[in-house]
Amino acid sequence: MQLGAEAGDGGAVVAGEEAVDAARDRERAALAWVEALTHIGNGVPDDLYAEARKEFSEKELVDLTWAAAAINVWNRVSISMRAVPGSYQPKGHPA
Repeated sequence: MQLGAEAGDGGAVVAGEEAVDAARDRERAALAWVEALTHIGNGVPDDLYAEARKEFSEKELVDLTWAAAAINVWNRVSISMRAVPGSYQPKGHPA
């Protein structure tokens, strides 16, 4: 099925593949950035920063950095407090 194209017109397929590739590049850059922040003991290499900036605006990279930081903090608190995943039950809500 080709959306927005006549049957046999490969242009829409190529455009769709390019969009998927661009999304994959952003996803790869985001995952690499978050992984580097999670293992920050080695710093964040300049080439990784350059790749992330190629895919994300400054605001997007700041937002991604804060999201990763929040997740990392919650993980560290949960691990240190010996939290068992799925065991939390708010008061007044039966299991």
